[in-house]
Order: sequence, then structure tokens, then C-alpha cells
Amino acid sequence: MFQLFLLAIALYWSSVQMKIHFSANACLLPICCLYGAAVTTVEGVGSTKTRVHPVQERLAKCHGSQCGFCSPGMVMSIYTLLRNYPEPTPEQMTAALAGNLCRCTGYRPILDACKTFCKESICCQRKANGKCCYDQEDDLFDKEEKVSTRLFSADEFQPLDPTQELIFPPELMRMAENQPKRTLLFHGERMTWISPVSLDELLDLKVAHPKAPLVVGNTGVGMYMKFRGVFHPVVIAPARIPDLNVVKYMEDGLTLGAACSLSVVKDVLANAISEFPEEKTKVFCAVLQQLRTLGGEQIRNVASLGGNIISRKSTSDLNPILAASNCMLSLVSRGKKRQIPLSDIFAGDGSNTVTPEEILVSVHIPHSKKGEYVFAFRQAPRRENALPIANAGMRVLFEEGTDIIKDLSIFYGGAASTTVCAKQTCSALTGRHWNEQMLDEACRLILKEIAIPGSASGEKVDYKKTLIVSFFYRFFLEVLQSLNTTDPCHYPGIPMEYRSVLEDFKTKMPQSVQIYQDIEPNQSPQDPVGRPIMHQSGIKHATGEAVYIDDLPSVDGELFLSVVTSSRAHAKIISIDTSEALKVPGVFDIISAHDVPATNEFYYSDDPEIIFVICVGQIVCAVVADSDVHSKQAAAKVKIEYEALEPVILTIEEAIKHNSFFEPKRKLEQGNVDQAFETVENITEGEIHIGGQEHFYMETQSVLAVPKGEDKEMDVYVSTQHPAFIQEMVAASLGVPANRIMCHVKRVGGAFGGKLLKSGLLASVAAVAANKTGKAVRLILSRGDDMLITGGRHPFIGKYKVGYMNDGRIRAVDVKYYINGGCTPDDSVLVASVSLLKMDNAYKIPHLRCWAYACKTNLPSNTAFRGFGFPQSALVTETWIAEVADKTGLSPEKVREINMYKEKEQTHFKQKLDPQNLIRCWNECMEKSAYYSRKTAADEFNKQNYWKKKGIAIVPMKFPFGLGTPYLSQAAALVHIYTDGSVLLTHGGIEMGQGIHTKMIQVASRELNIPMSRIHFCETSTTTVPNACASAGSAGTDVNGMAVKDACQTLLSRLQPIINKNPKGTWNEWIKEAFEQSVSLSATGYFRGYNDSMDWEKGEGQPFTYFLFGAACSEVEINCLTGDHKNLRTDIVMDVGCSINPAVDIGQIEGAFVQGIGLYTMEELKYSPEGVLCTRGPDQYKIPAVCDIPEQFSVSLLSSSQNPYAIYASKGIGEAGLFLGCSVFFALRDAITSVRNERGLKTSFVLNSPLTAEQIRASCADDFTEMRPCFSIPVWP
Repeated sequence: MFQLFLLAIALYWSSVQMKIHFSANACLLPICCLYGAAVTTVEGVGSTKTRVHPVQERLAKCHGSQCGFCSPGMVMSIYTLLRNYPEPTPEQMTAALAGNLCRCTGYRPILDACKTFCKESICCQRKANGKCCYDQEDDLFDKEEKVSTRLFSADEFQPLDPTQELIFPPELMRMAENQPKRTLLFHGERMTWISPVSLDELLDLKVAHPKAPLVVGNTGVGMYMKFRGVFHPVVIAPARIPDLNVVKYMEDGLTLGAACSLSVVKDVLANAISEFPEEKTKVFCAVLQQLRTLGGEQIRNVASLGGNIISRKSTSDLNPILAASNCMLSLVSRGKKRQIPLSDIFAGDGSNTVTPEEILVSVHIPHSKKGEYVFAFRQAPRRENALPIANAGMRVLFEEGTDIIKDLSIFYGGAASTTVCAKQTCSALTGRHWNEQMLDEACRLILKEIAIPGSASGEKVDYKKTLIVSFFYRFFLEVLQSLNTTDPCHYPGIPMEYRSVLEDFKTKMPQSVQIYQDIEPNQSPQDPVGRPIMHQSGIKHATGEAVYIDDLPSVDGELFLSVVTSSRAHAKIISIDTSEALKVPGVFDIISAHDVPATNEFYYSDDPEIIFVICVGQIVCAVVADSDVHSKQAAAKVKIEYEALEPVILTIEEAIKHNSFFEPKRKLEQGNVDQAFETVENITEGEIHIGGQEHFYMETQSVLAVPKGEDKEMDVYVSTQHPAFIQEMVAASLGVPANRIMCHVKRVGGAFGGKLLKSGLLASVAAVAANKTGKAVRLILSRGDDMLITGGRHPFIGKYKVGYMNDGRIRAVDVKYYINGGCTPDDSVLVASVSLLKMDNAYKIPHLRCWAYACKTNLPSNTAFRGFGFPQSALVTETWIAEVADKTGLSPEKVREINMYKEKEQTHFKQKLDPQNLIRCWNECMEKSAYYSRKTAADEFNKQNYWKKKGIAIVPMKFPFGLGTPYLSQAAALVHIYTDGSVLLTHGGIEMGQGIHTKMIQVASRELNIPMSRIHFCETSTTTVPNACASAGSAGTDVNGMAVKDACQTLLSRLQPIINKNPKGTWNEWIKEAFEQSVSLSATGYFRGYNDSMDWEKGEGQPFTYFLFGAACSEVEINCLTGDHKNLRTDIVMDVGCSINPAVDIGQIEGAFVQGIGLYTMEELKYSPEGVLCTRGPDQYKIPAVCDIPEQFSVSLLSSSQNPYAIYASKGIGEAGLFLGCSVFFALRDAITSVRNERGLKTSFVLNSPLTAEQIRASCADDFTEMRPCFSIPVWP
């Protein structure tokens, strides 16, 4: 689940006089269940008005906050852990953050803050001198370089003092100890919540309300109510009943109450494992293993054991192992008690299942027996906090002293609508020896018995089939090894080459190093430029005091807006029935196209009476009501009648078939491509598919439109990258001059390109509603609606033909790019154009022809996204580079080096290029990563391991900076100096996590020669800086920095005569004197923009201002049985010029890199055949989490780099690092190549992006993936 709003809950257990603390998701936790609990929000932990808590301080000072929207959740997870464990282990800390998501930082700085609380060193101390094998002092930089590796000083941190924490409220303790428990009854507008205190009372309620769900943690029912509109008029909450919370150690096992939280179950099992003999705890160990990755801490803290079982969900990680382990359920109904095996409810015949009137009271988990072996397995899109693709629980009991199967249980999850049992397989194998023949027959029987249905949501049947037999094979190996451990004389165990697959990948606290050039010794201590300055809002992010759109106070009479979207991809709307919606209490009005006073950006037809929809998720109308709940209820009741239209075009292939493209198509060509193909020694052809990517900014699209009441003025508070565009679009919609629309942006909770054009559409909808009703209107999209409506990164197909020589020189390339633009142009043609301009990446190709086509389809319009086409087109380039390496027998890094730009020359569009820093980045990355020695080590590892393989890859990068058109890079700033000497700074840039305001204050501080503490930034507003260009393309600091510098220099020139007269005076004295001399203390600054241009007719120009360079080396390890992988190490060297703020720049590189890992290996958008996005939310769409970042992570900024084109010789760094995430993609490719070579699969193979576990497993082809009737995989190599 999503963690943006986390609570710390404290409960007092009077029976044992103990206080417990746990974190929970506020979005799922019903307030009714908090009776008697002490609730702490991030504001209660600490604030700037009282005392900033050490957790908040360290998160901010370690630079663990960028956009800041996820920071309160991080604080609460860490804070709650520290309340329970003041000196946690690194493992406890990473586990506490497993349920938290961050889209900006890449997690490294957050974990740096966490490390400061851990009692154990995270250093491996593998060196002979006791130092870390990753010690930067020895390995990572030249001692002659003036470099620094400290981004913060731990000496500044206040200590953590547990005695200063909030106490548990005494009145709640007295209430828990003295007041008798009584039934709680809460009545809402539509719903009643009943919390009984006895089992008898619960049974009576069950009879009185047979359809009422029983809710403990609300992680099941709550999801359906919140996201699927399911409504229950009565809810029964049995969590306070003692019988349902029992924990009993019995002679034959453990009995746990059905209301016990999964965290309690986890702790009880861990304690039992430490106390009981190993022979008795095999079931406990298997269950505990599944619990460690089931959800995050916040979910496990409230989700109940009984709810997990009774829901019978296919995605339950617990049910298969509990069923396989012969766990017993204690059931009770009015006048009747009984016990049944848990396995019975999954038997399939319905003969012994739980009846509607029965209540699950407790679960008995038995001790394991001698000769019994129990194991659990799972594979998920992300290793932690993700629902499984498939899972399994397996148990075998042998005849005493033999390997003859006496009893066998195999249960699978993910294979059907609920947990399923391979009953026939188990019966057939009973009495067999545990050997290869049994394995062969078992796999065939399992595939025959377990039928996996297809799914419209894009789940792959073949992968699940592969997993279910791979799980059994893993079980086979586990048992063989266990038999060997028990009796090595009779059971030889398994060879060393196979043993590594028995170890699952674990999340470890990463080790990290950041290296940057130190400031010059003679730089003034007051001059902040070049120093790792904390984000100016960092503390406010961590305390929850930073204000976002939905934090703005309610306006009197404010209304809430919910949109109604199309459910068809291509259709004509016949009618819209709003009658039921208007009956919902609190509904104020329905807003439609007829209410737009002037320019309507929302029709796609000239006839307003006939509305056509051209994608699922297109806004048809909107509902305004007195609350968010009421507006959503009403929106769900709007009925739309459609008439289907043809064709429905969803994919790039369908667009090509129907010749459906946006114009213009783009082409670039240099040299004589056709002639070159005739002279080369080899030609290879292929294509690669690259999936789209959701922005997944933490703050969804948000708008507050407030009519001023006179002169048609309106304040629009919006989360956007482009306030001037919002102003223009709203003004056009309302038919008023732009000077009546005041657009305000304080900060944005993440954007990545997704809050440029789409924000204008939504702001206009809210503004039209505000104009019609005369009231303030607030529109905050839910995560599901945001993902449905707004589009994302363009899916991509690259088709290439490459001519090369036997020595690896690439002489000719002919490539076509097709991008899925969606239903309207948006930025698609521009993205396609940039893809062509940047497609060469770091390589000089003498003869090159490339085309780009923006496909028009019936999907929501795709739009700008960090990297803007480069991550896709450059991945195509690196793919054919790797393919040439395969064909020539050369290593990929050798082919890269052979074809890399080496001298001053021209790009394929005839812009001059000096690749000196490209070569430097490449060489430094080679050296710092110890590439060749680690490549040798990986090869040796691969020889010694059959089912696990390592891969390593190094990738260079040339990232052109520029917006292509001069007017798009102009910027303005406004600086006021007040008579007390304080300075107010504003500019046209938007703070969305990239630290632009911090850098602008650094610029102003240097130019005015005053401390940063004297300078304040209020907000970005169209009232102070008009016509500002978008904050996009990594250009914010470059252009706004120049404008701020200009304004400050203007002010300083005015002050200079006064300073000259009184050189020893103070700043305040000079300002006072200037005011008395009537010198203006306000100045605008302006930057005209860069002189970039491109002539597409000639295919040449200078569309870019300068180039950034970089290189990344990544190493991975894959599990060939499941396709799972672990990112072991990444070393990045990046040329950022002279960094204005190394902490911010390194954070941008790391955050972009991890977002790139998501793009290339994890994040998968799935659509139904009707064009409905199926992956709408964090449950279905997985972005990288703490478990996905490299275990060793080094970022080095190239020293002695200058850039004459930007402020203080810096470079715009926001986007470039994302592409380097593909080093992980190619490291995975390297590992897969090792597998295929070992297995004699010499034919070339295609890997598409994202390179998910499913694709990795399929590429590691064996009998399991091929589904051959006879399994011939040897037990021994």
C-alpha cells in the first residue's frame, strides 16, 4: 500500500502493563478502531515551532528529502521503530522502510540518515586492515585530487534521547485498567461500526447482520471500499475480543487468535524458533519466511491472521504454507464448535468449508515432526511489499529412516482464484523414493493437475507454469540437502554448483560513497556555492509543515470536484444521465462542456451536442459537492450511454497497420547509408520493445481554484511545472484576460514532466466549476484516476539494421522509432524529434539514417517524462551495440570503446562535440569500479554456480542539454531588499524536489555577499514573474540562476557607491543608507535564453547548448529458477561541471538512476483489450523500493570540469542519470548470456524493456520453460 500518510499508534495492554508502538497507513485505518489508542502524526513528533525530533533533523540534514511529499511517512516509520528499539540493527531499519516509497531520492540519503541510529556497523571489514572492501580512501579516487566524501556532518546532530519522547497518555492507561470493556457503536452518515467485546456478542451480531464483514486491520475490506466502491452499511470489528487474540504454546504447536496481527504472529514465531529444537520449528520457519516479505511493516501491523485465511485470496502468501503444514482452524457458530484442517477449505469439493454463520476463532500451527520437511516459496514483481505472481507451500514426511514419501502436501497461490492443492499429484507420489525419477513425474503431474487460466490484465500463463514446477524443483533440492544434513552417509546432498539457489536474495543496508570536488581553499566561508547545502525546505518536509495543495486551509463554502471519465476507448456518447448523481446528499452541480464560457479544450468535435471519446479516462463531465466523499459517490452514479466506433487502436503495431500517425514525421541522415551497407562485412537486424512508464509522483494532480468575487479574478493554486501555461489555459477557458488569473505554486510533490500540459487541463476543469458556482473548488485526483487520465512515458519500438566489420567497427545504421503518442499530440512529436537527435548516445556512426513516428492511438495521451525520449532511443542504440558484440565475439565494453566519440568532431546533425569528458568518465568508471577484475570474478562465480549467475556491464552516456528553441529558455527573477536587510527572492522556476530554490538562494548569497539565512523564497507566482517558461529539461537552475544573478548584480551596482564610501560598514547600514538616498532596492533580472536551433529540412543545426557525460557500471545476480535478481553494485561517474550544490546534484543522479532501474527492469503498464489501464495504483504498479537499490552504490562527480555556458560553470543534471539505469539492464543481459552459453543456447536472443523477472526466467531457457513432456534437468551437473 501507499505510505504517504503514516501514523504512529501506541496501545496500552493492561493485562501485561505494556505499551506497544506501531506504524500504520492512515488511508486504510478506520478511526473507529483507534478507541483507546494514542495516535501520533508527524506534526506530533516534532516541529519547527517546538522541537525538531532527531529523526526529522537527520533525514533533512542527510539530504533524505527532495520533493518532500514522502518524508513524513519515512519519519513515522523510523520514529516508530526507534520507540520500540532505540538502537536498531540495520536489518530492522531496512525492514521498517520496506513499506515506504520514494520517487525522488533513490533511497540512499534516507538510509544514510537511518544508519546514524543503528548500533551495528554496516562496514563489511573484509580488508586485512579491518577496513571495508568498498573503502573510498583506498580505491575510489586519486589522493592528489581535492575531493570530499562528506555530504553532512554527524557532529551537528542532536542525540536521540528516549526519555524525551512523548509519554503514553495517563488517562488512556487509567481507562484501560479501570473501565470495564463495553461494546462500541459508531454511526456515520451511511454506515454503522460495531465493536463487540465477547465471543457470544459477536455471534449474536453475526446472526443479526449476516452480510456484515468482520474487519480487524481493514487491509482487505478497506481496499474494496476505498478503491472499488464496495459499500457495507454495517461493519463488525472483533479485534477487542480476548478469545480472538489468544497466543498459546501447546505441546504439539502454537495456537494463535484469528485477530492477531501479522506482526504479532511474526514475533511469536521468531521467539518460538529461538526456544524450540530445530526439528520442531520447520513449519514456523517457513511461515516466518513468508511473513518477512508479506506487505510492509505498516500492513503487517494491522492485518490479521484470520482475515488473511478467510479471504481465501489467491495472492495470500500464508494460505499455501499453512494449508500444506496441516494447520487447524477453530470455528464457532451459535451453539456449535468444531475444528477443521485449513487444507479442507482449499480442497475444491466444498465438503468441509467455513459456513457463512461461522467465525474463525484461532489457528493452530503444529510442530514439525522428525523426518518432515516444510518450505515456502514466492515470486513477486518486487521482492518486498508486493503481491505474489505465484507462491507455494510444500511439505513432505518420510517413512522413518528412509527417503520414501509417507505424506506429501503441495499448495499453490496465484494459479487460480484461490489457493489450490495438487492433491492428485501428492497421492500419486506417496510411497515413491525422493529421487530424479520422482522429480520428473512430479513436474509432469503438477502441470497436468494445476490449470492456470488466462487473464485480460496481461498476466502470463507460461510464466506461472514455469514457476510452479520451478518451485517444486527448488523444494526437491531443499529436501535433498536437508536429508544430507541429517544423514550425510546415506544421502550425499546436492553439488556445490546447485547450493546457491537455496539462498533467497535478502535486503541489506547499502554501503555508499559520494565523491565530489572540494571548494577552493580561498573561497569565503560565507560563500555557499559548491557546498552540500541542505534543501531549504528539508526540515519542513520532515516535520510535515511543508504546505502542498491539499494542505491549504479550507475556503469558506469550498466545494470538491470529482471527474467522470470515459470507460470506452473510441465511441460516441449517446446520452449522459446525471439524475441519480444529483440526488446524492451534498451535490452542488454537474459541470460539463456546456459550462465552459469560452475556449473549450475538452471537445474533440466541432458539434458540442455530439461528444466523441477517444480514450478510456477522457474526462466527460465532473461533479462538485460539499465533500470529497460526496463528489466521488455522485460521480460513480453518472450513467453514460455509448455507441462504439471503429477502429480501436491501442498499440504501436495497430497504429502502423492503420497508418495512424501525428505529423510531422522526423528524419535525420548523414553519410551514404545504402552504399555503406554494401561494403560492410556483416549486417544484423532486429527490434526492441520498450514499455511506457508512469510518473508516479507522490503528490497527485492537485488544484484549488478560488474566485476573488470581482473583476472576474481568480486565484489558482496548482501543482504544476508551468504556471504561465496554467494561467493561459484557464484564462482562455473562462474568456478573461490572463491578468485576471493569478497562478500560485509553493512547491510540487514530484513531477518528472507529468505536470506540464496535463495540469492545465485539470486546472481548467476546476476553474470552470469555480466560475459557474462562484465558490472555491478543490480537485485532488486519486492515485487511480491520476494514472488513468494523465498518461506517462511513451512506449517505444525500435527497428534497426546495423552494418559492421569483424573488428567491431559499426559503419552503417538504419533505424526507425515508433512511439505511442496516445489520442492527442501533446509533446509526442517533440519527444520523437529529441529521440532522433540523441539516439547516437556516445557513439560516432559514419553512415546513419533514422526515422521517428509518433503513433496516434486510443490511449490517454502520453507526455513529457524525465529524459524526454533519450532513455528509449539510447536503449535501442545500446541494444544493437550489444548485439554486434555477440556476433563478433568481442566484449560489449570493447565494442563500445571502439565506436565511442574520441576526438573533437560533429554529431549526426552537424553540431560540434568535444568528447574529452566522455572519455574521462568512461576511464574513471572503469577504474573506480574495478571492472575487469570484477568481470573475471563474475565469470568464476558463474562457473561455480548453475542456478545463480552474475552479470556486469558498463555503459557510457552523452546527454545533450538544451530546449531547442531560444524563447523556451528565457527566464526572469525579482529580488527585493527590505530596510531590515532581509532579502525576498522569487523567480520563474518551480521547486519539485530538484532543489532549485536552494540553489537560487546560494546564487543570491554569493552575488550579494550575504548569508543564505538573510534570503527568503516565498512562492512562484504569475503575479511576480510573468510569462515564465516551464521548469523542464534540466534547465531550471541554468536559466533562472542567470536571471537571479542578473537581478542581484543590478542591486549591487546600485549599492556600490554607498559601499565604496563606507567599506567597513555592515550590510544593514548600507541598506539603510540606500533607502535614505532613495536608491531602489528592488530589481528584476532577466536571461534571454540560449541560442539553440534546429533545421529539420536540412537535418542540421545546434539544438543543444552543451553536453553532459557519464558512465555507469552495474553488477547483478540472477536466480535462474525464478527470474528474480539482486542489484549488487553500481558505480557512477558523472560530469556535472562545477556543482553548485553537490548534495543536491548527487541526489538527483541517484534518484534518476533508481527511476531508470524502474523503467528498464520493473515498471510495467498493463492494458486490457478494451484499452483500460489495469495497473492503477501501488498494488499493481511497482516502482523501486529500498530492496531494489544496489547493495554498494558509488557516485563520483568528475573533477576539474568546466562549462562556460551555464551559471558558475555548472550543468543541468536533473534528467541525465535516468538512462544510466540501463547498466542494470545490460548487466542482467550479461548474466542471461552466461546462462545461455552454458546451456548451449548460442542463438541470438531479444530482451525487451522492462526486463522483468518473467522475461529473465523465459530467457534462461530450460525444460521448465519449454514445458517438455519429459523433464531431463539433471540433479547433478
